[in-house]
Amino acid sequence: MKSRILSWLIVGFVSALLTGCGYNDFQRLDEQTKSAWSEVLNQYQRRADLVPNIVATVKGEAAFEQDTLTKVIEARAKATSIQVTPETLNDPAAFSKFQAAQGELGSALSRLMVVSERYPDLKANKGFSDLRVQLEGTENRITVARNRYIQTVQEYNVLARSFPSNLTAMVFSYNVKPNFSVQNEAQISVPPTVSFDKK
Repeated sequence: MKSRILSWLIVGFVSALLTGCGYNDFQRLDEQTKSAWSEVLNQYQRRADLVPNIVATVKGEAAFEQDTLTKVIEARAKATSIQVTPETLNDPAAFSKFQAAQGELGSALSRLMVVSERYPDLKANKGFSDLRVQLEGTENRITVARNRYIQTVQEYNVLARSFPSNLTAMVFSYNVKPNFSVQNEAQISVPPTVSFDKK
């Protein structure tokens, strides 16, 4: 009788441990993280696909600044040359390298858009105007996709650090995932200088 009660207690204890272990939650959140990351990559690819069309349109304007155009082309080449695999999500160094390359492309495109304001013929070009609207929409989609990824990683990381699911994380090597970070945090903390002086 005592052995039977003891076995029921052990089964009950093990069952209670397994329901709170979070194993299924790790599986669900890991898949959500991968899915959210795929959407980020999808939007980055959309942006990379738009760049050649923008460059071709801008090249049609003979007076346009070649230096800015070259930087956009180089940044796109660098951003698309980095191979992203599911392991990239778990490797902070590779993730940071990919993030930096995408940041450079975004920065180069921003400079291109600012410089293009100085060229009335380019601004009047319908093709360029359409591409610019598409690029702005893509940048918004990238922001939304990154935010979804950040939220999913946050949920995963909270599960990996919370008790008792952190025990499951240790047993199955579910490490905390890296998240997006700001590369130039010190630089963006300085307020921009606004001047209306004509040069």
